[in-house]
Amino acid sequence: MYRKRNREQISIDDFVTPFGGKLNAKNRWVKMSQIIPWDMVEDIYAASFNKEKQGGRPPIASRIAFGALYIKETENLTDERTVEHISENNYMQYFLGLPEFNPNPLFDESMLTWFRKRFSKEELEKINEEIYRRTRPPEETNDPPTIGSGENKGKLILDATVAPSDVRYPTDLSLLNECREATEDMIECIWDKTERRGHKTSYNRKKARNKYLSVAKKRKPRRKQVLQVRREQLENVEKNLATLGNLLIEAGIDSLTEQQIERLQTICEVARQQRYHYENPQASVPNRIIDLRQPHVRPIVRGKAGREVEFGQKLALSVVDGYTFIEEQSWNNFSEGATLKDSAEKYHRRHGAYPEAILADRTYRNRENLKFCKENGIRLSGPRLGRPKAPQLFADRNQAYKDNCERNTVEGLIGVEKRRYGLDLIMARLPHTSETEAAMNILCMNVAHVLRILLRTFSQRLLFTVLFCDFSKYRRQLAAV
Repeated sequence: MYRKRNREQISIDDFVTPFGGKLNAKNRWVKMSQIIPWDMVEDIYAASFNKEKQGGRPPIASRIAFGALYIKETENLTDERTVEHISENNYMQYFLGLPEFNPNPLFDESMLTWFRKRFSKEELEKINEEIYRRTRPPEETNDPPTIGSGENKGKLILDATVAPSDVRYPTDLSLLNECREATEDMIECIWDKTERRGHKTSYNRKKARNKYLSVAKKRKPRRKQVLQVRREQLENVEKNLATLGNLLIEAGIDSLTEQQIERLQTICEVARQQRYHYENPQASVPNRIIDLRQPHVRPIVRGKAGREVEFGQKLALSVVDGYTFIEEQSWNNFSEGATLKDSAEKYHRRHGAYPEAILADRTYRNRENLKFCKENGIRLSGPRLGRPKAPQLFADRNQAYKDNCERNTVEGLIGVEKRRYGLDLIMARLPHTSETEAAMNILCMNVAHVLRILLRTFSQRLLFTVLFCDFSKYRRQLAAV
């Protein structure tokens, strides 16, 4: 059972440093500790525990769990390096809510996986919305305009990207070889628990391995040779699955671990898909498995330069005033154009009005979206329907140029996410934790955007103060003359 802690932020003067002195109030970790809604994080974290379970070791505090995930993503670190950085940095420990510096590791590196399980992508999106609500400037009017009244305001930018997972580039031959080796290991585990009649496998393992290497080591193997070895590897996998079925009847399903049972189910599905694909090479295979350790990862065709196919989760993103939000997050490929209506409705709930314009690419310009935007007075970027007249053509070109310039904002933010915060390679293995890691990347970038706004506001106030003082001094000099 989780017991809620004190949510009040300690003062930087009360934090005890190892060598005396005080923390700098202008440090970024001190400022970020004031941006994150820790009260909301506490409620979400406490709800993930079983309230009926009593006793046992008390759980780690919510601020340490969420803060450790935030530090990992904002610094683009591994789990091991995250624990090291926290034990070495005063400001990071203040960010985690500690009253004094502790040089010892606060938790084991494996706990970060459990922290990621405590926060789902939906809950992180709620925290992201709360940060935007608390940090954005107040609206000029509190009365929401009526739908279709022409009082739309603001702009909504939409785009989609893929967060690739940490998988090697898949081939059918390498996947089947991996399945063959995994089934052989399972047979070895069960063999001693049976009467051990006959041979473990109906083929020579060494020859099967050498045939796979004869093709895998070639730079450009012939297609006929690849198909032949692929068929042999598929037959070996199917033979091993039949052998495992007979052994499990004799030894029982309890002879395998839970992880091995899940792996066996995945191998059965891979064998079925590969058999269907071998007999129907031109047919499409739905929900195709490309990695044995991460069966949830799907190939997503994007058609980008150098990356025609990416393997990971697809994200539909929206940008409002420099803040990024996740509109859709899925392991299966989807049409990002279908998310336009939901994105506009979320914008309406957030601001009390629909946007004046939605800036998106051609994928979003379908018939349903055009009808929806016309009914609600929203201008959807792109050429208007029908044959435009000469004055309209010139105006449309200027408007399209301005829209493309503004739409580059989302392209730049996606690039920052992938290069700076690690969205280009998700290292988590489980589907839930991978989604959490991608959503945390977006949240970290939004907090960094808030820090830039605060710094810009402070610089503007400082500049105004300097100019005002100089002007007053200049005015006194003129009065003296």
